[in-house]
Amino acid sequence: MDRQPLHRRIAADIERRIATGDWRPGRRIPTEAELMAEYDCARMTVSRALSDLAARGLVVRRRRAGTVVAHPPVHSSALVAIPDIQAEVEGRGLAYSHRLTARRIRAGHEDHPALGDRLIELETLHLADGLPFVLERRLISLDAAPEAEAADFTVQAPGSWLLAHTPWTEAEHRISAVAADRETAAALGLTPGAACLRLERRTWRDGRGVTWASQISPGAAYDLVARFSPTKG
Repeated sequence: MDRQPLHRRIAADIERRIATGDWRPGRRIPTEAELMAEYDCARMTVSRALSDLAARGLVVRRRRAGTVVAHPPVHSSALVAIPDIQAEVEGRGLAYSHRLTARRIRAGHEDHPALGDRLIELETLHLADGLPFVLERRLISLDAAPEAEAADFTVQAPGSWLLAHTPWTEAEHRISAVAADRETAAALGLTPGAACLRLERRTWRDGRGVTWASQISPGAAYDLVARFSPTKG
């Protein structure tokens, strides 16, 4: 039985067609009415799926012209798309949950000058079927996203909240293999020194820094898959 919410399944189906090249940049995707008929659902469900895809930079919603596949930069294929960890977990057929383990307001830092003078610092443990999946440490600029100060991140994880409230226009990823330090190992249920995958991510909106995040997962529990086709020139 598929435990994904329907709007996430619709978004995942569309993303899959984009990733495989079936729907190329500039192509108009089916209208909301067509998607409603295909999935036998309400307009709000379809709109939520398209809004999620637009927030991640995969599609562009245009009045009258409809929704089209976005034209991302060459370097921003699968590795630059901003994943939603909840969608990643549910896409594997697992139950998602999360625990907010730390939250504080702090001053800006010279290591993250693009984020401004006031930050919210968060630590979140993402779970799959109740087991640790990703340990996330995140800074959010309260200059770029002031609503974050009042957001309840025990209800909605920070990354999901940002995708819904502060769409990004630029992103930078750094992917590395790391050994779990004692704190990380304790959170993820690992032995200190165990192999992990670390994704460090920064996003901007119209030149203003929005967030920095470090997401660490057990090396055996996570993978990155991208499918490419040669460009024609």
